[in-house]
Amino acid sequence: MFSKDTLQFLEDLKANNNREWFPSNKKRYEEYKKNYLGLIAEFLAAMKPQDPSLAMLEPKNCTFRINRDIRFSKDKSPYKTHMGIWMNTNSGGVNAPGYYIHIEKGASFVAGGFWMPEAAELKKIRKEIAFFYEDLEEILADKDFKKHFDGFTVTETNSLKTAPKDFEKDHPAIQFLRLKGFTVSKKISDKELFDKDFVKNAAQALIAIKPLNEFLTRGLNADE
Repeated sequence: MFSKDTLQFLEDLKANNNREWFPSNKKRYEEYKKNYLGLIAEFLAAMKPQDPSLAMLEPKNCTFRINRDIRFSKDKSPYKTHMGIWMNTNSGGVNAPGYYIHIEKGASFVAGGFWMPEAAELKKIRKEIAFFYEDLEEILADKDFKKHFDGFTVTETNSLKTAPKDFEKDHPAIQFLRLKGFTVSKKISDKELFDKDFVKNAAQALIAIKPLNEFLTRGLNADE
């Protein structure tokens, strides 16, 4: 179960994001890590019976370092101030479709799909969509999926303004083919975080993404 102390630690870290404050709060950080790994274990226990692709995952495989990579960032804050859980459907560690939980006061959400694939991967997925877009439309129109998600996340940075190379502008699935990432997301309120059924309810939303992940994986594994 998610702890209120964990959320408070993240809020305090946000207000004191420096290398002086962090070491003096090491005990709190250790408690944070314990809750972090415990929460991941709960999600894996809820998700694995419903998605065999997660079978080999352990909590340690689903974490993110709290230290930020600031080498190429204007923001030099050394620590992340949110909790992220990533359940990759490829147990080999290769980038693949998966499930994501983001916990941050006032900005929590669950998500899934494939975020910003590499050029070769993107080409394969677009080819799968071009030939089998009706399968994708069926997935996005599914009653259980629509209960939680409104379709792909579309922004100025993850969508082309015109058709990608080698695809017709009037293709029936052009709205999907223009995408550079294939993710869906659902907001989670602070109140929901502390509900006794938080993991159960969030897992139900995430597992609704499974057919989409399978469609994307099918494209990635297709022969050229």
